Amino acid sequence: MGSSVFISKEPDCYDPLDPNGNFTIIFDTYDWTDDGYLAKVTIQNLFQYRHVDKPGWQIGWIWQQNEVIWSMNGAFATEQGNCSNYKTDIPHSCKKDPEILDLMPDASSDNKSEDCCRGGVLDALAINPSKSFSSFGIKVGNLGGAPFSGHPPLNLTLNAPGPGYTCGPLKSVDPTVSLDFGGRRQRQVFRTWKAICTYSSFLAGETPVCCVSLSSFYNPEITSCPKCSCGCREVTDKNFGTCLRPAYPFPAMSLTGDNSGANFMSALDPVKCTDHMCPIRVHWHVKTSYVDHWRIKLTITNYNYQRNFSNWNVLVQHPGLSMNPITYSFNSTLLQPSFRDVVALFWGIAFVNEELIATDEDGVGSVSTEILLEKDSESFTFKNGWAFPRRVYFNGENCEMPLPDTFPTLPNGTSKTQPPTHWLFLLLIFLISQTLLLHAL
Repeated sequence: MGSSVFISKEPDCYDPLDPNGNFTIIFDTYDWTDDGYLAKVTIQNLFQYRHVDKPGWQIGWIWQQNEVIWSMNGAFATEQGNCSNYKTDIPHSCKKDPEILDLMPDASSDNKSEDCCRGGVLDALAINPSKSFSSFGIKVGNLGGAPFSGHPPLNLTLNAPGPGYTCGPLKSVDPTVSLDFGGRRQRQVFRTWKAICTYSSFLAGETPVCCVSLSSFYNPEITSCPKCSCGCREVTDKNFGTCLRPAYPFPAMSLTGDNSGANFMSALDPVKCTDHMCPIRVHWHVKTSYVDHWRIKLTITNYNYQRNFSNWNVLVQHPGLSMNPITYSFNSTLLQPSFRDVVALFWGIAFVNEELIATDEDGVGSVSTEILLEKDSESFTFKNGWAFPRRVYFNGENCEMPLPDTFPTLPNGTSKTQPPTHWLFLLLIFLISQTLLLHAL
């Protein structure tokens, strides 16, 4: 019975909880040069809750002609390539298929551009729109004396920072218009190319990375994460210590802050050995039922020995979240998907619990909050699993849920919670004996 529940992963790029989520790549040409053009390239994260964590985004493409990158600001090409044809002015990159990375925050001011230099980190749109996009400048040349032509790059690729992203072609669209003079003047670039990149966990080839467990005040039993939610450990493994599993969601990074390319050589994450084998567990506990409210405790636990999760977030789809929830120890906001159940997004408070630390020999890293929900007298019920989430995501990844028939039930909901028949028999004997004693007196 240890089979995985991998089939619950979405088979395509459509997410019903974020139907418009995508990365949009925009090339804006704003000036011409003797042999090419100047452009501003913008990466917009339009995912409501999927963010780009360290070591950041990486984009690439293939030039259609013999273009070179004369210079860049706000980003850099990882390889210069063969520039032996140039004797005096040496281009920044002569690669036919350059790969581009963001600069770090401590980059020289001479190399920076507006909205750059965050180490490739992009926040989720619903959490911090002002830091959900990044831009860099690029000077493209060697167009053979035809500066007003040029063709959009081909085969656009995006890692953010792991795989799973598919980008459409760069297409000509209406030129980008910006406002000047306090919004009284419109300024238009010469031309704009735009491409859309979508995400699929199937294409990423990942095993699930998180699972959900449930409990309640009215049932002493805990509904654990499904067994082998994120893979199974070897049967011969007798230790409840360290296990290895595919890295989430990209190769592990050093906790010392060394994020060099050497870290990408790792393909496995060391995690605490569990029955579910997930790096992350989300636990939903129905703590208390009041007259007009009920209290929930939400706990996120990190079983990864090597990874801290900074700027983490958890998405919960639950019918009760429409009733003015109050969250005590996390930030939160409500999203409105295209169906009835409201979706809430939770994330850490800056300098308090925005980092979910790695586990160690002494214990696991975790963060938690309590949530107070109003009761809707017309729809509130503890029956049929109403008190528990429909879906849970961690950092944009769909977590493995227990099957509904395993949810904690009310005391009279199953035979497991009913009093054993031998206790009823003993109670009957006691009552009879008391009755006979009264008659004797």
